[in-house]
Amino acid sequence: MTPLEAETARLAALFRAAGADPVAPSVLQPAGTLLDLYGEDIRARAYTTRDPARGELMLRPDFTVPVIEHHLATGRAAGRYTYSGPVFRMQEAPEPRPSEFPQAGIECFGTGAAAAARTEAEVIALIAGALDMPGLVLAMGDTGLLTAAVAGLSTSDRRKAALARHVWRPGRFRRLLDRYGRQAPPAAHAPLLARMESTPPEALIAAAGPTIGRRTTAEIAARAAWLRADCAATPIPAAERAALDALLGLAAPAPAAVAALRRLAAALPGLGPATDRLAARLDALAAAGLDPAEIRFEAAFGRTTLEYYDGVVFGAFRPGDTGPPVASGGRYDALCRALGAAPGTWGVGAVIRPADLLRLRGAVP
Repeated sequence: MTPLEAETARLAALFRAAGADPVAPSVLQPAGTLLDLYGEDIRARAYTTRDPARGELMLRPDFTVPVIEHHLATGRAAGRYTYSGPVFRMQEAPEPRPSEFPQAGIECFGTGAAAAARTEAEVIALIAGALDMPGLVLAMGDTGLLTAAVAGLSTSDRRKAALARHVWRPGRFRRLLDRYGRQAPPAAHAPLLARMESTPPEALIAAAGPTIGRRTTAEIAARAAWLRADCAATPIPAAERAALDALLGLAAPAPAAVAALRRLAAALPGLGPATDRLAARLDALAAAGLDPAEIRFEAAFGRTTLEYYDGVVFGAFRPGDTGPPVASGGRYDALCRALGAAPGTWGVGAVIRPADLLRLRGAVP
């Protein structure tokens, strides 16, 4: 048995001891499901092929989606599953990471807020114990904080929805926030806005030339009307934007982060309940045997790489290492719903990358 095989077997045994049933999702997954969930962007990092009978397929880019589907097929309300094997993702040259690499992980499902909180803490503690390596930093974030802060902003529901949609795209989020915070549209837009105000939308569309694409004239007119209304909307107050910036830059030991979040809640009222939930999570982690003061909280943790999580997120890494976190995971209730789970179903999962763990230990597989 190679060191990599032995390490993978050790992790699998730990997850089975935690009550997880072994599953082995197919290496070839239906592309349609993944494209529906993540859009065409996933093609940039997944290997696709076509089968005459099964249609378009992808080499497994992740285990989470097929494990959710497996759980739903059982018809059970709750379940725990473990898996190990390779995943496949294209890498941008000269990215040193291989396109095929092993993962070992656990996925847990159930209903009820109390059970979800216990499971979150148990999974994080399980991963921390499985790594058992000095020098690793355990970090966590909570995507619910940013979405709660956005939901409480002093702006229109449509603007809040646009910001929430781009939480996982920091550049786009920043551009929208800057635009929504301006007192007036840029001067360069003034002639166009004046023309839009004085000319019926249908006349503008007719003057623009042939209609191309699937949008109807009515849809284009409705979009133009919304843009006019948006330009006249009251800007997001400077104090709220400054508090959002402080939130996105927050990085501190977890207890200190909770104190800082309570101060920010004065400008972002939506943060209050979300901060209470984070504090309860830290209490659950303490009950599971982890010292919250040893956990680094980063409000923006995983914001560009853990896009299907919608609650707590976490990872372990060695400071200064340029590779990905050796372990990562979090809560993904919305993904469960998107795949057809019953209302109230939650999902919590995590993966460890055994090859990266061996590399950090100096035992390169």
